[in-house]
Amino acid sequence: MEIQTEWKGRVPVFALKGRLDGFGSQELAEVLGRLIGDDTASVVLDMTGVDYLSSAGIRVILSLKKRMKERDGVLAIAGVQEFPRKVLDMAGFLKVFDLYPSVREALIASARTDTSGGLLVSPGHIETVINGIVYEMEPGSREKATLRITGNLGKVLYSSLTPEDIRVLGFNECEYSLGLGALGKDVGEALPYLGEMITLHGSMVYMPTDGHFTPDFFTPVKDTGDVRIFTGFNIALKGPFHEVIHVETQRQGGVTIAELYRSVFSWAQSRKVSAPAVISIAMWAVADGIKSSEITRAPILRNAPGNGRSIMDPENYAEWNAANTDPRYGGDTLVSFGIGIDRSSDLSGFDPAEISAIVYHHPDNAEDNTVYLHNHGVIFRNVPWNPSAGLSRQIKSIVQDGEFVDMRHLMDDTSIRRAKCGVSYISGISVD
Repeated sequence: MEIQTEWKGRVPVFALKGRLDGFGSQELAEVLGRLIGDDTASVVLDMTGVDYLSSAGIRVILSLKKRMKERDGVLAIAGVQEFPRKVLDMAGFLKVFDLYPSVREALIASARTDTSGGLLVSPGHIETVINGIVYEMEPGSREKATLRITGNLGKVLYSSLTPEDIRVLGFNECEYSLGLGALGKDVGEALPYLGEMITLHGSMVYMPTDGHFTPDFFTPVKDTGDVRIFTGFNIALKGPFHEVIHVETQRQGGVTIAELYRSVFSWAQSRKVSAPAVISIAMWAVADGIKSSEITRAPILRNAPGNGRSIMDPENYAEWNAANTDPRYGGDTLVSFGIGIDRSSDLSGFDPAEISAIVYHHPDNAEDNTVYLHNHGVIFRNVPWNPSAGLSRQIKSIVQDGEFVDMRHLMDDTSIRRAKCGVSYISGISVD
């Protein structure tokens, strides 16, 4: 089975040639699984070159049709030959599928029904275009937002955490947060597994430092206090979203997280938003390519580097960190939380000790003297993109019911192609 793919805007056209039998169906299913993203709502199958079809092929096509229907889209099939048409008729599927004489007519039908794209521009919303990226902003709360820092970043970076340094967090304390943490019945059990962590709407996901590189997670229905989060360092948002920004681009390579933060800072300054020097962003996005890193061992005193230097020092970095610099998870759903500091802005409203409590340079990020970022994210799959869904409600639904794939510390050049972002302008930082 030969399969060629061409994108017409957001609609992929798969041109098939050969036999859509058991083996050909496996090939097609693999290609569809790899190329159809969570924001793909309509697909065109060009079957002009298919001269054989069996039930195996029908099953793959039917599964694809169901996926598109769930997204209020369409599977349009073009150019079905005589024998495959007879097979569809005898199997009872001739009238189940939407058949069109040509790819052109199939694309027209797809364009009419594809609801996956575009921003929902509403009265009172502000829209701007920066470097080929469309941003639409809807206003949120005017109440203040702050960051709460628990634990000690310096002790994490120098692997000097002891049981006395570990703090306990309840799930109801961590709607949006990131840092270093683990789950367990007590501090002693959690300590050797401390790894990168994120909380989203009370769900906690972390990367245990047991060498398996397999994230673990827990989503409580209610917080009884019997299961707790143990952390050596945590940054938590306390307060609302001041804006929800819709981001959309068809630019090849998408928009990087670093570019997104810089654009938000620039846009905020142009509108004279107060306190734009420190922001947090909770994001629901469709990934273009995720680049990541995570620590490989718990930064506790008994694991401390013998040279006394930071785990991010060039002499220690490779031993302590695993990097994934090849973009992954394109088309999958990303839910993330992070902070950004614009060091070119006026930071006089913050105590330098507060800023240093959250700032460090990650060697896998490019040197940047203006913007510092720290973002963690969780990857899910088969979550249809719905631009009309509310951000907070959708994030909660995804983390509770989504098909979990992975969790990572996101590098600044991780890229997305569309997103909804809850932006909070931070007016204060408290350090426990």
